[in-house]
Amino acid sequence: MLKKNQDTLITGEMLINYYELNKKKKEIEAEMNHLKNIFHDYFDRQIGSHDKGEITLNGYKLQRQIRKTEKFNEDETVKRLEDLKMNDLIQIVKKPDALKIKSAINLGFLQEKDLEGCIVTTTSPAISVKPLTPR
Repeated sequence: MLKKNQDTLITGEMLINYYELNKKKKEIEAEMNHLKNIFHDYFDRQIGSHDKGEITLNGYKLQRQIRKTEKFNEDETVKRLEDLKMNDLIQIVKKPDALKIKSAINLGFLQEKDLEGCIVTTTSPAISVKPLTPR
């Protein structure tokens, strides 16, 4: 048993429960993905792959929505805008090249202290519970 502060108590049963629930979650997600594939295949065959649709069975309504996103092909759009002399519509993005910076440090052209305060480090906690013996 591990204690943290006075309020939090972690037990072996909690670890087992977390492990089992995580296993079930993965099984449920796999089954749901399988069903989604079946539903998409049904709508693809019945109404087309780019169309929304719905059916009602046993008091449940199954709907498929189609989300559409558009973005510019960057290379082609920049070329076309340059040809049209519309350079004001092109962004010039300045950003550090991490590979070149690391190479410059390794080659001695740049010192790490020169970039002090420039590096942002982020962390994110993750939980993992695994049995010590295979189940």
